[in-house]
Amino acid sequence: MRGLNNPVLGKELKLRFRSFKSFSALLFYLLTLLIFVVGFFLIVTNFEGSGFIKPEINVILFTILTFVQLALILFITPGLTAGEISGEREKQTLNILLTTAQTNWQIIFGKLMSSISYIVLLLFAGLPITSIVFIFGGVSPKEYLLSYTFMIITMVTLASVGILFSTLLRKTVISMISTYGVMLFLTVFSAFFAFVAFSYSEISGTLIENNKPFVHFWLSMNPIVLMATIIYPSNTDLVKEVTNINWPTWASYLIIYTIITIVSLAIATAKIRVKMTK
Repeated sequence: MRGLNNPVLGKELKLRFRSFKSFSALLFYLLTLLIFVVGFFLIVTNFEGSGFIKPEINVILFTILTFVQLALILFITPGLTAGEISGEREKQTLNILLTTAQTNWQIIFGKLMSSISYIVLLLFAGLPITSIVFIFGGVSPKEYLLSYTFMIITMVTLASVGILFSTLLRKTVISMISTYGVMLFLTVFSAFFAFVAFSYSEISGTLIENNKPFVHFWLSMNPIVLMATIIYPSNTDLVKEVTNINWPTWASYLIIYTIITIVSLAIATAKIRVKMTK
């Protein structure tokens, strides 16, 4: 229970939620969602503000909102977490923090949870806007909840990576660049490597009936592919057809991201007190 109730977490929550920057970012997040929703309805109604929204059209709105939120999370999370420890080091307050009675895990956990809680606040604050998709049909509560669940999982993993780089690297700028690099690797380069692995298997004469574990692996770690399979279940069959592996994409995604999160937090916890005197 000490990890859930520690001074580091309490201090970080107070500082974060009392700052004008946090509420301005929340306002920006909500305005972004609102602009996409209003713009979408104006376009589908020919800027007349009236008409009938078909369920098929509503699924497109759900897709837009899901990927907009995913993109915002992917870009906001590194900025919030990559400077948590390195920022303390740059302000020369890290050594003071390490001399307190707080354990390594309490410090890392407090820093992590303060960032996660703010991003979760963003997601829940957008619920009144995104839940409009239930009015016009075509979107099930299961798909809606799954999209939010895996966005939170993605956010926790990326936040853990940010805490890791913030612990290992002395400069916040370098830590932030490294975290954004991991984000690009997960979203862009994983898709590229999946394409390369698939192309290689085809060129080398591998039959389409054979399993392609490397293709499945790279596709399974891509959050964009995952969201596409949640919103459009038919894409799950497409992934199975391409890889000839019946293991669900979401299960592989959950395993991979859980491992990344655990390893990142374990290394950050072990390395936070290394070379304190330097």
